[in-house]
Amino acid sequence: MINRPQPDEYSAYAARYVDLTGNEPILKLLADQKENIYNLFMGLDADKASYAYAEGKWTIKQVLGHMIDTERVFAYRALVFSHESITLPGFDQDVYMENATFNSRTLEDLATEYKTVRESSLFLFRNMSEEQSMQKGIASGAPFSVRAFAYMIAGHELHHMKILKEKYL
Repeated sequence: MINRPQPDEYSAYAARYVDLTGNEPILKLLADQKENIYNLFMGLDADKASYAYAEGKWTIKQVLGHMIDTERVFAYRALVFSHESITLPGFDQDVYMENATFNSRTLEDLATEYKTVRESSLFLFRNMSEEQSMQKGIASGAPFSVRAFAYMIAGHELHHMKILKEKYL
């Protein structure tokens, strides 16, 4: 079981994601999201996948791709910090998006990748000891615990799903 991180285990910026997760056990939330998000994206009309609600905003495919990239970055940080306390660089989502090819892929392909990445994250977090989950390192100039990343993955997704439902769907 991964317990909720304390506020000193993540940055003030990350608090907006952690705060969205509520009180449900994090591994259950992550597993439920895996199925719900996969089914949502698999059920979308392929024509809608390239929709952006305004000039300069990401398409639905790009939003899903961003969620995948961010989960990989957060899970990587969790893996590293569970083994050693080091400093990792920041993650600039705009640079990642400039170099991404999400719009050239099918929504089905992206949804399948999302589900696969989430399953990998679940294996990572399910098989961590409590001691490992509390290990810390520095990322983007701030201290983070391993368990904070589990909550950040779920909260980041909740953040983007709210935007998708309000502005895209």
